[in-house]
Amino acid sequence: MRRKLAAGNWKMNGLQDNLAELDALAQGYGDADCDILICPPATLIHRAASASGENVAIGGQDCHQAETGAHTGDISAQMLKDAGATYVILGHSERREDHHESDADVRLKARAAIDADLKAVICCGESLEEREANNTLEIISGQLAGSIPDQVTAENLIVAYEPIWAIGTGKVPTLDQIGEVHDFIRDHLVRRFGDGVGLSTRILYGGSVKPSNATEIFGVSNVDGALVGGASLKAEDFGQIITALSAS
Repeated sequence: MRRKLAAGNWKMNGLQDNLAELDALAQGYGDADCDILICPPATLIHRAASASGENVAIGGQDCHQAETGAHTGDISAQMLKDAGATYVILGHSERREDHHESDADVRLKARAAIDADLKAVICCGESLEEREANNTLEIISGQLAGSIPDQVTAENLIVAYEPIWAIGTGKVPTLDQIGEVHDFIRDHLVRRFGDGVGLSTRILYGGSVKPSNATEIFGVSNVDGALVGGASLKAEDFGQIITALSAS
């Protein structure tokens, strides 16, 4: 059985006072029947890891592929680990678009994360233009092939499908569209890595997940959880998503 995962990406949001939401999450939902992950901004990782206890895991939102070096403003996987992180998000569409990250970049970062004993949440997803051109599965296939290193295991790899056109827009693919992509990702992983990794790797859905639609999304084939943006900033909202995931 794949352990379900509710992951929250705070993006460039959160100051010290917002750690109260993390405490409320740990206190109110720490015994949920799923794993819980919060990825706050880098400035809060150490404090978040100290405050979350064992109930909520903490992750980074990106890492550099090098261990050390002259990379001003960057953070290595080892630094994230040292600060208390156990996961890191890689290849998010906002990194791919805003920072021009390629699949090859993501692959190198994932190698670095795995070497640092972090779990890599590798994101993939198509634009609206690619969806409308019926190129979704081709795009996803290329991103998976290029972004996931050969050394992954089911313990250190999580794949997150985030259609770019649904992130923060309120637009959500149909359940059939979500299921088609998640089934495709599962088949891709099985073909490449075999049943051991392919059937055990968790696949998350992300893209305007909120309390009102979480239950139906979690009922879709091969959806093992969610990577949530805005709705993860408030413990009450994210808690409802956690509850829906635990019941699915």
